[in-house]
Amino acid sequence: MTGLLSRSRPVIAVVGATGAQGGGLVRALLRDPWQRYRVRALTRQPAARAARALAQAGADVMHADLDRPGTLAAALAGMDGLFAVTDFWAHFSPERELRQAAQLAAAAAAASVRHVIWSTQEDTRPDGGPWCVPPMDAKGQADAFFRGLPTTYLLPSFYWDNFIHLGLHPLRDASGVLQWSLPLGGARLCGIAAEDIGHCVAALFVQGEGAVGERVGLAAEQLTGAQMAQVLSQVLQEPVHYRAVSPEDFGRQPFPGAAELARMFAWQQREQAAYCAARAPQVARALHPGLQGFAQWAQSRADALRQLAG
Repeated sequence: MTGLLSRSRPVIAVVGATGAQGGGLVRALLRDPWQRYRVRALTRQPAARAARALAQAGADVMHADLDRPGTLAAALAGMDGLFAVTDFWAHFSPERELRQAAQLAAAAAAASVRHVIWSTQEDTRPDGGPWCVPPMDAKGQADAFFRGLPTTYLLPSFYWDNFIHLGLHPLRDASGVLQWSLPLGGARLCGIAAEDIGHCVAALFVQGEGAVGERVGLAAEQLTGAQMAQVLSQVLQEPVHYRAVSPEDFGRQPFPGAAELARMFAWQQREQAAYCAARAPQVARALHPGLQGFAQWAQSRADALRQLAG
C-alpha cells in the first residue's frame, strides 16, 4: 500500500490520517486543484477501510505508531512537512499523550522536517502540577517539545460533529419534546466542522515559513447553547429546548469521557473571554473562505440528527 513518492513536489506527512483532523487534512491536500503536495498518510492500521480509501484517493499510506519511535523515524524520513496530533480520547491518559508528543517531536527533529503544524490546546494549569483538564493540559505542556522546530501551533475548537458522534445531540423527554442538555451555562462555545480544520491546515502549509512560530486558533462561530438550539429548531423543524446543566451533573453521565468533557466545558466556560479571543472566526475564514457556519453544518447533517433524536 505504500508507494514511492515523487520528489517533484513537497511531501506532507499526516499523523492520525484516518481521524477527524488528520483525515480532513489528507482529503484537502489530495483535492487541492493545484496539486501542490504529495501526502503520506500515517496510521496505526494501514489495512483498515478508512486507510485503504485514502490510498485509493492518492495518498501514500504508511504504518506509524506514536508509541513506537522506530516507526516514526521511518515514516518521517524525507518529509518536508508534518501535521502532528495526539489523541487523548483513544486511551484517556495524559501521561501517554505527553510521551507520544515528545517522541513525535524528536522524530521530526531527526528527520529535519521543514514545517511542523502541531495541534495543541491550552495548558489550564498556570504552574503545572496535577492534571486539571486532561484533554487539554498534556497538549499544552507538549508545546515545549516543538519549540526548537519550525512549528505552527494550531488551536482547534470543539467539533460540531461531536454532537453526533459523542451522543451530545437533542433527545426527547417523556412528553416527546426535544431537550438539549449541555454544561455551557450562558457561555459561548467555539465550534467548527471537523472537515474544515483540514482545509485551514492545508492553507497554513501553503503559507510555509510565514506561519512558523504563530499560534492559530480555529473556530467558525462562537455560539451560546440557546443560539445553537434555535438553529437546530429550524433544521429539525420542531422546537429544541436548551437546558444548561452543571458540569458536575454532566460528568456523572454513564459514557466514557463524560467527566473529562465536563472539566473541559467548565474551564472553557470560566475562561470564555481568553479562549474565544484565541479563536477569532475571521482567522479561520481567511484560511478557508468556504468555512461552514453552524446552520450550514447542521442542515447538511439534518437526516442524522433527526434519526438520533428519534
